[in-house]
Amino acid sequence: MNRTNQSTIIKEAINSYLDKGVTDKQDIYTKVVDELGVPRPTVRRVARDLRTELLQKIQILQSDMPKPTISSEQDE
Repeated sequence: MNRTNQSTIIKEAINSYLDKGVTDKQDIYTKVVDELGVPRPTVRRVARDLRTELLQKIQILQSDMPKPTISSEQDE
């Protein structure tokens, strides 16, 4: 299995556990390691890559949002 394909499979497994409501990061790592038989450091690396990708997507989506304005009360 090449690295790109392996990363894709690991990302899908991580997302699957997140979709099932698993919220503990270590629990997700353990389940992916057990399910796929890949080394834990590989799962951690792919999880880091996935976080980075998702954060970049979030930043792109937020870039079109209007910036909240801070209104200050003025003395009359």
